[in-house]
Amino acid sequence: MAKVQLVLNAGSSSLKFQVFVDDGADVPNRLYRGLFEGLGTDPHFKVKDHEGAVVGEERWPHDTAYGFEEALAYLSDWLAAHRGGHQLAAVGHRVVHGGPNYTHAVRLTPEIIAELDTLSPLAPLHQPRSLEPIRIIARRVPGLPQVAAFDTAFHRTQPEIAQAFAIPQSLTDAGVKRYGFHGLSYAYLATQFPHVDERLVHGKVVAAHLGSGASLGAYAASKSIATTMGFSALDGLVMGTRCGTIDAGVVFYLQRELGMSAPEAEHFLYTKCGLLGVSGISNDMRELREKAEAEPSAQRAIDLFVYRINREFGSLVAALGGIDALVFTAGIGENDAATRAEVIEAARWAGFELDPEANRSGATRITRGSGPQAYVIPTDEEWTIVREMRAVLAESRQDAGQI
Repeated sequence: MAKVQLVLNAGSSSLKFQVFVDDGADVPNRLYRGLFEGLGTDPHFKVKDHEGAVVGEERWPHDTAYGFEEALAYLSDWLAAHRGGHQLAAVGHRVVHGGPNYTHAVRLTPEIIAELDTLSPLAPLHQPRSLEPIRIIARRVPGLPQVAAFDTAFHRTQPEIAQAFAIPQSLTDAGVKRYGFHGLSYAYLATQFPHVDERLVHGKVVAAHLGSGASLGAYAASKSIATTMGFSALDGLVMGTRCGTIDAGVVFYLQRELGMSAPEAEHFLYTKCGLLGVSGISNDMRELREKAEAEPSAQRAIDLFVYRINREFGSLVAALGGIDALVFTAGIGENDAATRAEVIEAARWAGFELDPEANRSGATRITRGSGPQAYVIPTDEEWTIVREMRAVLAESRQDAGQI
């Protein structure tokens, strides 16, 4: 019987998934791609086949108590009815934080799950959500292999100095350092560089992962050397509801002058700031673009978003000692031509020259001239996860054969 592998990517109110044929091919063969959105508020399920045709869709009543438990049960039943006799062989998961110890994907055990749970204070909005589907599946199907791939792992190639804060060594040794995130996305982009432009493979590249969560990552010869996110996923760029880089004194101010507790300040900076906080309207760039002409606060949020991208871009060019290419990816990066244009225009100092027609038309290369070039490369974190999962499982089988 043919086997399939399931990849899950859990968000705060969403669950993305992809199903791949376990055929040993170097390029994973995708059967289905889908997601649950609005979990806990307005649950919606949608799945497409490998050709992009919608093959399943379901909605549940508003405010239905429908979370990961119910979503996974529904997905299990749907897959049983649609996987054409394939047997589910393993599940791979995006886990946001691997801490200092997990620098590669790993097969999960109860002990490892417990250790990953201790990292939840480093990513309070993400880590518990990453682990919840893992625990549900371990309970429902105890013998099914599960593998975690980490968003922090790709950045462990950075120089030690790039990961350090100016704090006592005892704190650094305790794990207080710059970890970086979106690593699964950056790892995927690196695999695509040879297909886009060979110069990306060996050159100095900055990638802009721009979505509800946003960061920049710097590559030298396809390896991470710096990134804008740090100890937590709060750091760096302006995001949908997260503040990005902020003076630590602001946190003390929130507590001392506004009377916020530490959990309240944390919740505020993660969920009430960013595009939403600045605009007072929305955390969705599409809505802000629509309202920017009539609502000055919407335009201000966009302007700050772009300004912070270009300021951080300059810091990464300095870390690289030059720039050969800029890559846009993720929801805003892939779909918002206006943001790309504004970023590139602001980066003319680095030699970029926008090709407006290419940018509007959805071309891969969106600049012209003899200077550094900018590209749009769609990301696929689940593709990275399944490849890392296969490597872990293959190694496990080899080890089992040696015992």
